[in-house]
Amino acid sequence: MKLMDTPGGRKIHTGYIPSMGGIGFVAAAFISILIWFSYENLIEVRYLLAAFGLMFFVGLRDDMVNLSALQKMGAQVVAALMVIIMSDIRITGLYGFMGVHELPLYTSYGLTLITIIGLTNAFNLIDGLDGLAGSISLVSFVFLGWWFMYSGYDAYAYFSFALVGGVLSFLIFNWHPAKIFMGDTGSLSLGFALSILTVLFIDLDGTMIGAKGMKFAAPIATGVALLIVPIYDTLRVFLKRAAKGKSPMSPDKSHVHHFLLRMGLRHDQVTLLLVGVKLFFIGIIFLAQGWGDNILLPAVLIMAVLIGLRLDTVTLRRVKKINAESPPVLVKREKKKPQVHPKMLRKIKINEN
Repeated sequence: MKLMDTPGGRKIHTGYIPSMGGIGFVAAAFISILIWFSYENLIEVRYLLAAFGLMFFVGLRDDMVNLSALQKMGAQVVAALMVIIMSDIRITGLYGFMGVHELPLYTSYGLTLITIIGLTNAFNLIDGLDGLAGSISLVSFVFLGWWFMYSGYDAYAYFSFALVGGVLSFLIFNWHPAKIFMGDTGSLSLGFALSILTVLFIDLDGTMIGAKGMKFAAPIATGVALLIVPIYDTLRVFLKRAAKGKSPMSPDKSHVHHFLLRMGLRHDQVTLLLVGVKLFFIGIIFLAQGWGDNILLPAVLIMAVLIGLRLDTVTLRRVKKINAESPPVLVKREKKKPQVHPKMLRKIKINEN
């Protein structure tokens, strides 16, 4: 069908690469769900599966005909409201952060809707590098699957692990040099699933009794740590664009992964570096498991900013060094008269006539 991702513009690949790789792992997830889920499991996650399927078809349509931003946003709102209202998956409070425990119903709906749409699109924006979006989501799905299983929410654990299997198999072909891209078909689907499961984790952890499962005293900080890379990258890009007087939605090459590529790192090195940063924050969450959001959330945000500034400084220094060592594009050449070596004259028989 010649559904290729064409190089040029903001694209950093050079050849024509097949897109829409999300078809493979989303289809695999649904097949495994149909095989392994009990009837009770299917009933429990039916609205999540319906909304997940809707986001898949929206991404598929966008890859084929390029939907407008308004059309994609409308579909995301519909899918999010399906889960928020019908499954009652929402942020019900701030769980003690700044002294706030429970939120009014419509405030809860609005905050959850903004969170889901924001996280979905933030994840979509990091899908610009071989293996990056898949690797970042893989770490989060493994954590969420383990936590849901440990805490007794089997249906959501199985859903997370189904996506782990699908993404792992996709990464075999998406690792640098990529043979296929996930496209919006995959990134919108994964971003939506991650945002829903993260919101569910925050609310369940924030309202659970410690004896029921693995209890984190800072559910909001833990949720932020699970998606720290797309959250930081999106906020960084929007602030940089606004500082330059540009629209926050205007496309450019100012994302973290673009910046790191310019310092000479390969796609796989950038991916492993950002995955390492994410694992560092998850490690901090485990080490400070008993700290509340009043302490841990500001600490996570401050550390993210400091690490980001450090990466920017090191990268900028490296880019300047590379530019200084590179030869100039236009070099002034001295004009020299053509010369013939004397040995050539002795070898050539001259016709004196």
